[in-house]
Amino acid sequence: MPAVSRVAIAGGGVAGTAAAIFLAERGVQVDVFEQKADLHALGSGITIQGNALRVFDRLGIWPQVEAGSYTFNEVSLRAPGPGAQVLATIPDQRTGGPEFPATAGMYRPDLARILVERAREVGADVHFGATVASFAADEDGVDVITSDGLERRYDLLIGADGLHSSIRGMLGIEVAPQRTGMGIWRAFVPRPESVTHTDLYYGGPCFIAGYCPTGQETMYAYLVEPAQDRSELDQASKIAVMRGLAEAYGGPWNEIRDALDDAARVNYTWFTSHVVPDAWNRGRVVLIGEAAHSCPPTIAQGAAQAAEDAQVLAELLLGRDRVDDDLWTAFHARRLPRASAVVEASVQLGRWLLDGERDADVPGLMGRIAHLVSEPA
Repeated sequence: MPAVSRVAIAGGGVAGTAAAIFLAERGVQVDVFEQKADLHALGSGITIQGNALRVFDRLGIWPQVEAGSYTFNEVSLRAPGPGAQVLATIPDQRTGGPEFPATAGMYRPDLARILVERAREVGADVHFGATVASFAADEDGVDVITSDGLERRYDLLIGADGLHSSIRGMLGIEVAPQRTGMGIWRAFVPRPESVTHTDLYYGGPCFIAGYCPTGQETMYAYLVEPAQDRSELDQASKIAVMRGLAEAYGGPWNEIRDALDDAARVNYTWFTSHVVPDAWNRGRVVLIGEAAHSCPPTIAQGAAQAAEDAQVLAELLLGRDRVDDDLWTAFHARRLPRASAVVEASVQLGRWLLDGERDADVPGLMGRIAHLVSEPA
């Protein structure tokens, strides 16, 4: 008999819905509480690495993800400037195994829809526009009160409520995301026919200029710069700034630049990182995904690490008959070192760029992380 029969999950992103699917398909009663009102509020483009696709296959959603994404197995490096010379095209490691592509680009709301539909299909209840307002935990369970007035007792509360997790705060964990010194412009635009995989441009006014196809007609583009306070800019000004920075990059950027308008949903955020360095649980309340750890998208492992957290936690809860210290020791032994290594590597890549390190062993670092995450979590 599983260690839990009723579970509450705060957060309806990758970590939360993945945990819901794994648990509900084995008969656990699951309630997911997502503060956003609908799926369309859950972001724009996302880059998904092979080890995430491996977990999606176990969730039973890989066919839908494959159909709704743009997959590829290589990345190109281009020079800044009008010529946009291709310097190298490099095979990308297939971290999910040979049966999956190295990378899939996808419209994030489409991924969210697939996950939520699967969670509901296997019996989970997903509540939009609702949060965990308060909880009281004891040795045997957790009493939860939600923002929409629901009061229930659960065997476990999973905090999968993202970067600025309210569950983390309510647990008294003071670790929080810290800025790394970089900011990123993102836009969702039509895909030029020439874009068939990610290209990265290093140099020019930005540390990185890049893009990732997300479908036959769409892609998202990004520019990484030194972090600045862009909060006072209105949408027209944001578009103008991103266009101005993009002037330094040629090739497909010529078409991307022309497509930067209100429909492109240009936005700007800072890179941050954090890891809860000790236990991710306090009794019968546990953090997973970006509530427990986050990193800059320099290695594109955010979704993968969140999905792996959910898989490992569910595997332990379903394979044991009690929630005890041995379960939490096993969970942290499998997840904390791996997630920490990904966060540290992601931050290191950014630090090398900030410091102008020309001799940094970027291929070596990327290779070590790819080797690490190629092993199942």
